[in-house]
Amino acid sequence: MLPLPALTTSGIISLVIAFLLGLLIGLLIRKIIQIGLIVLAIVIILIAVGYISPQDVINFLHSLSAKLPYILSNAEGLKSIIPYSSLAFIIGFIIGIIKG
Repeated sequence: MLPLPALTTSGIISLVIAFLLGLLIGLLIRKIIQIGLIVLAIVIILIAVGYISPQDVINFLHSLSAKLPYILSNAEGLKSIIPYSSLAFIIGFIIGIIKG
């Protein structure tokens, strides 16, 4: 049987923080998906009634894609902050997405 490492107070605190970060990020992603679905429904209704054309949506998405490299370069900084390889983070993330 493998010996278990002793848990110190700082180790427990780091596990709790990783879990809470995972939980909050999971909740955030769930809310972003919900908002995205609502925006998609609004766009579909606006196209159906003729307020906007599909070409308007395409032009808007093309203008957003020009900003994508800037957004991705800023998101790279988050990689060093978020403990995404921690089991506590992953458990919190999954709970946040499912229960959110």
